[in-house]
Amino acid sequence: MGMAITLQQYMDLHEVDYDVLMHKPTMTSSHTAQSSHISGDCLAKGVVLKHEDGYILAVLPASHHLHLGTLQRMLDRPVGLATEAEITRLFDDCAEGAIPCVGAAYGLKTMIDESLDGQTDLYFEGGDHESLVHVTDDQFRILMADAESGRFSDHD
Repeated sequence: MGMAITLQQYMDLHEVDYDVLMHKPTMTSSHTAQSSHISGDCLAKGVVLKHEDGYILAVLPASHHLHLGTLQRMLDRPVGLATEAEITRLFDDCAEGAIPCVGAAYGLKTMIDESLDGQTDLYFEGGDHESLVHVTDDQFRILMADAESGRFSDHD
């Protein structure tokens, strides 16, 4: 399958420098980090949440656990996990469970966990279960320019 075309077009439009790394097929972000021999602290994963007005993409390290209550307080509204059917509809060019963390490419408000700050190299799903996108921290900031940040996760 390769990198999702929506993600690729968004990155090219914003002139983001990136590499694509191939790895053995995996079904979880922690297994992806292990298979790719990278730290789960620098593998950004996206979690799709829904609220009464739409959807939000929460971005956090693969090595972390999302604290939904903390995120709800930050947003001042109740949120819950989106269903697989909703996620498939939002990320229609991606394999199930392999969504990129670049919410802006898909028209989603994005919240990024501050625990990703300080990582010089970041990785994220390319839209399938076999490719990772690698960017530097400067390039990641370009991709996350419209994202709000806060602390809503902690290490597993």
